[in-house]
Amino acid sequence: MFNNSFFRPLVATAVSIAFLFYCLISVDARKNTPQNPNQGPDAKPSSEQKPDKKISPRTDVPDQIRLDTDLVTFTVTVTDPYNRLVTGLDKQHFEIFEDKVRQVIAFFNDEDVPVSLGIVFDVSGSMKGKLDRAREALKAFIDTSHSDDDFFLVGFNQRANLLAEFTDGDSLSNKLTLVAPEGQTAVYDAVYLAIEKVKQGRHNKRAVLLISDGQDNSSRYSYGELRKQLKEAGVQIYCIGIVELGGGSGGTLDLQGQAILEEIAQTTGGKSFFPRSAAELEDMTTRIALELRHQYSIGYEPTNVKRDGQWHKIKVQVKPPRGLPALRVQHKEGYYSVQKKK
Repeated sequence: MFNNSFFRPLVATAVSIAFLFYCLISVDARKNTPQNPNQGPDAKPSSEQKPDKKISPRTDVPDQIRLDTDLVTFTVTVTDPYNRLVTGLDKQHFEIFEDKVRQVIAFFNDEDVPVSLGIVFDVSGSMKGKLDRAREALKAFIDTSHSDDDFFLVGFNQRANLLAEFTDGDSLSNKLTLVAPEGQTAVYDAVYLAIEKVKQGRHNKRAVLLISDGQDNSSRYSYGELRKQLKEAGVQIYCIGIVELGGGSGGTLDLQGQAILEEIAQTTGGKSFFPRSAAELEDMTTRIALELRHQYSIGYEPTNVKRDGQWHKIKVQVKPPRGLPALRVQHKEGYYSVQKKK
């Protein structure tokens, strides 16, 4: 016969261990069981627990070299013989050449995307009598721009100053009401400052609008230094030269100043305008705003894989669809490749 007194403690111990094991399993199961009966595997998500959103890829590619993929991207404006904007073209209508070698288009977009834009405004003494007209033209530009554009303001006379950080168009317009024209003209310094500032914009597409009435006479930077920065930055610059109304003496910009504004615009893929009336001034600023909204963004991976730090010239040709006349294109002249580190 077995001695029950011997086995009784062993049985009690085994029962205690089993009970403890059961408790641990129950606690773990409660941790993994949804507290809300609607959160089971077949349940629809509640308003407090939404499914993960899918993130759409960005379509506004910056107008510069993408270092991670060597993708060269830039914007192209297409116009007809009457200088009207041409939209609705497809990738197959464009041919890209780098240093006369044809490239394969890897990126193409014609959507209306917002822009981070710097306004560079001449408030030198020679703008007396013209400032109100220029303010009205700028307001027309802002009213025509994309609703999500953001702007900053650089004012310049003998010095260039950041008058407004990135803000909406209405706030920027209000800043100009507090400015009185005086002093000399530091155009190069102002453009240099704007190019550096626009890189901080929240949109990948970036541009600068320069409004001035004369040539530089007060900058610390030379035009050669500015031109080098223009080529490296890949930022489109549009220039508006404000002239005296009515012709006669003082009715034209200084020829050297006009030539420089034209070269700044051409180098960066922008345009220069020299309106002769208040109506022309407003029309031209409105046109620039529309042009920025109806451009083509194009990108390619260069067949020349050497990162030699040299200047590479870009040329774009458009093959118009049947029924359209010969079209003109406007884009930046080229880019500096990124030199490989040794």
